[in-house]
Amino acid sequence: MFGTQSKRDIALELQAQFPILRPSIHARRANLTVKFQDIYGFTVEGNVDDVNVLNEVREKVRQQGRVWWALEASKGANWYLQPQVSSMSEGIVLKSPLKFSALANAITLKKLIRKGIPPVLRPKVWFSLSGAAKKKSTVPESYYNDLTKAVEGQVTPATRQIDHDLPRTFPGHPWLDTPEGHAALRRVLVAYSFRDSDVGYCQGLNYVAALLLLVMKTEEDAFWMLAVLLENVLVNDCYTNNLSGCHVEQRVFKDLLPKKCPRIAAHLEALEFDVSLVATEWFLCLFSKSLPSETTLRVWDVLFHEGAKVLFHVALAMFKMKEEELLLTHQVGDVINILQRTTHHLFDPDELLTVAFDKIGFMTTNTISKERKKQEPEVMKEIDLRLRRLNSLRMDEK
Repeated sequence: MFGTQSKRDIALELQAQFPILRPSIHARRANLTVKFQDIYGFTVEGNVDDVNVLNEVREKVRQQGRVWWALEASKGANWYLQPQVSSMSEGIVLKSPLKFSALANAITLKKLIRKGIPPVLRPKVWFSLSGAAKKKSTVPESYYNDLTKAVEGQVTPATRQIDHDLPRTFPGHPWLDTPEGHAALRRVLVAYSFRDSDVGYCQGLNYVAALLLLVMKTEEDAFWMLAVLLENVLVNDCYTNNLSGCHVEQRVFKDLLPKKCPRIAAHLEALEFDVSLVATEWFLCLFSKSLPSETTLRVWDVLFHEGAKVLFHVALAMFKMKEEELLLTHQVGDVINILQRTTHHLFDPDELLTVAFDKIGFMTTNTISKERKKQEPEVMKEIDLRLRRLNSLRMDEK
């Protein structure tokens, strides 16, 4: 489909996806807050400066789209699948000896993905590079349909929580917040809760699955992207009942902050600020509730190619970008307000990703894995202690 489009069709499609935003003359003069929809249907609020940033970003996306289409025309529609590069690459990790041209492709791909995958190409590039296509190929073609039919009407704690969360998932969105959108999201989440009973359903997954639905267009593709995300991309047990994986990630992040942002870490420690107050939602929702959708998806572009280390890069960048302002705070609430205001108005993904990769410094998945192993015993001790206390309270009540 994509490989057969003419240059004129491509240009028109990119233009339709990224219209120039033009605030009224009154809004420009008064620098008022204006509302508009982004390309995924979310209502965005910002001032005229924010609109100017978005228009600049959209022009960059159009230019980036032309680069991708030129490569498809010269190298073939699926040129990025030729180098056998690990989807969780460290720099460039090759699975077998390759020709120089293939290595060049791999390097080109990494740079391109960090600059953003065009929205038109995003579904097929994600599906291929993340491993979702390979995962789907290991089961019968009718797997998803069979699963959704088999679990239809069944009631579990997971389905009850899903039903409770559906109306609270991006309320006001023109498709997600409709009976059709709720039904599609419910089928994806319920199906996965039966596929992996250890995970079942955890709050946060509703936002992740909803955004996957908007990008991938079909329930089945969104389901497989959710599967590869939870089973291959993210750390184990992030969404299990005790959230042990998420607690490990928080501890790793707390250890990284003084190494990468020592001044901020020292100041926050003096304020007795616990970074998990903001970072837990970032890691559980993969920034989908915090960043504008177009910025979130640029983060996910890199996440599906380079792995979960990207989450640490981005989380650290949030603090780094506002270092001077954060150092002037005197209250925990001020820190939270600055970070929330920053994330909600981070319309320029290039600004965020430049800080995340150029100013935070190099981190490998191997380094992160070692940090996780170091933190896991302490996390499990804490969880065990918490369970014992809970059981003791229950015994006392009896």
